[in-house]
Amino acid sequence: MTQAHPMDRQAVYDGYERARQTFHRLLDAASESDLARPTRGTRWTNGQLLWHMLFGYLAVRALLVLARVFGRLPRGVSKVFARLLNAATAPFDLINYAGPVGAVKVITPRRMGAAFDRVISSLRRQLEAESEAGLARGMHYPVRWDPFFKDFMTLADIYGYPTEHFDFHHRQLTLGEAASRAQT
Repeated sequence: MTQAHPMDRQAVYDGYERARQTFHRLLDAASESDLARPTRGTRWTNGQLLWHMLFGYLAVRALLVLARVFGRLPRGVSKVFARLLNAATAPFDLINYAGPVGAVKVITPRRMGAAFDRVISSLRRQLEAESEAGLARGMHYPVRWDPFFKDFMTLADIYGYPTEHFDFHHRQLTLGEAASRAQT
């Protein structure tokens, strides 16, 4: 995201709200068997993937802190940090997979919905408080960790990231497919 023009904050807020409403619709309509069904293109179940989609928003809070810190340092520092993280992709992938597998055993869909509401509210408040200069700060990211990470991301990019992540994974869910197949 270029910072030649001010960030369209309203577009980010709108994306957050659309994702929040979609997340609640998905949770509200899903039965236990829907949540246990495999997804398309992942090793997760629908319930596990929904958790991962929520986690994308939760993780942004840490990504913002990192970008604020590294954004004040010479860019080479974050480049080295990103290289180190890229070298640790295998352990990251294992943790990234196992986290949702364990999380859905203790966190109910209702609690996931409440957590989604809280994180959206928190990100919105943080974005409202950001200056344009702050939004232009950034750092290098480990591009091997996520297909939506770019080599260098500004805070503005990071605020937009979780909805892009959400939309990608939303297409992998198989919720409601069994019901729609039964009707045809």
